[in-house]
Amino acid sequence: MDKAAASASRIPRRHGADPQVARRIARPLRRLIDGDPEPTPAQWQALGASWTQGDAPMDRLLAWMVSEGLARSRPLFDAAAARGIDALPDAPVPLREFFRQVEATPDWVDAAQRDEGARVSGIAGLTGLDVLRDLGLLAGYQASAINRTLLLTGALEKGAQRRVAETTQWWIACTRPGGMARGAPGYVATLQVRLIHALVRRRVAARPDWDADQYGLPINQGDLQATYLAFSVIYLFGQRLLGVPLRRREGAAVMHLWRYIGWLMGVETRWLCDTEQQGRVALYQNLLAQAPPDESSRLLGRALRDEPLQRHYANFAALRGRWNRAKHLSIARSFIGARGMRALGLPEGVWPWYPLLSAPPRLLAHLGWRAWPGGRERLIRRGLAAQQDYLRVLFGRERPALAAAPDGV
Repeated sequence: MDKAAASASRIPRRHGADPQVARRIARPLRRLIDGDPEPTPAQWQALGASWTQGDAPMDRLLAWMVSEGLARSRPLFDAAAARGIDALPDAPVPLREFFRQVEATPDWVDAAQRDEGARVSGIAGLTGLDVLRDLGLLAGYQASAINRTLLLTGALEKGAQRRVAETTQWWIACTRPGGMARGAPGYVATLQVRLIHALVRRRVAARPDWDADQYGLPINQGDLQATYLAFSVIYLFGQRLLGVPLRRREGAAVMHLWRYIGWLMGVETRWLCDTEQQGRVALYQNLLAQAPPDESSRLLGRALRDEPLQRHYANFAALRGRWNRAKHLSIARSFIGARGMRALGLPEGVWPWYPLLSAPPRLLAHLGWRAWPGGRERLIRRGLAAQQDYLRVLFGRERPALAAAPDGV
């Protein structure tokens, strides 16, 4: 960490490296924002500094865990995450201090609103998973500085299909009603992801081929903010793009859920957003500061292009794989445009046929269900079940425990 810390006072070269390309990438969000979203000089400077800032509480705890030996300290961490720090009366002081902070839930957290955000996450069913993959993960590969960490941690060797499966498993754990209560699967998995992020940050920053002057710190505050906003702001926008009619209060519930998940994951409070409109502005400003696409974007984009061919379908695997590949390319094209497809090494001649053909009937179906007594509840139940069941397609017979997932969320 010393090498990265030495350059922490300098704004990395990645910051605002290509304003013209960054504005093109951020343009879809700009259309959704009322007023002037341009960052002030102070906000722009803060974004630049965010590339050099990690997760201080988790990084301090990890330093102690490494000094004690991970074979001894990791089980203590996992036990505290699952059972609470009070269940470990002899817990070492560094572990106790970290979990006292984690378990001091912020006053702004509303458990009922958080659970409503989870229920809303199920309304779209498998369409919601399409949005996460195509508008969140795939489109996000245009931010090349984030890709550098992924490549150095073996994202290509591990395989795009595995990464999609593990990220989806974590997302599902977080977005089940009650999943983010203390000790629940989403809560525990998020803390485990936070620890994995700290391990990656420590190891990658110490590598001789990590250029801190160019990239800042791996898995930094700015990149964590972009990730958390992709799971909230982009998720909401993408569902509406594909014909799922979410109300304002439903969007507010999803934002509340992800504000808490982001906080638990180590995103500092100043980078968290109360409302969907604030989230759009924050993500727009973040995208303006991101580095433009490069060869890493094309490597990861092409790998994800063929991910549907590698899923574990119960039948008609070749046909379903080709159908899903064409569908995902069409969804991506509707959001990132021809130039975005080119930047990701994807075929530019793809047209957004799937959103155009599927959004109108999906909208009518959802409106019909919502007009029927109990229809919204049935949409939620069916959607949550469909998302859960789809893990079998992503993992096949061998599904790892949540503790094994995901190293690049």
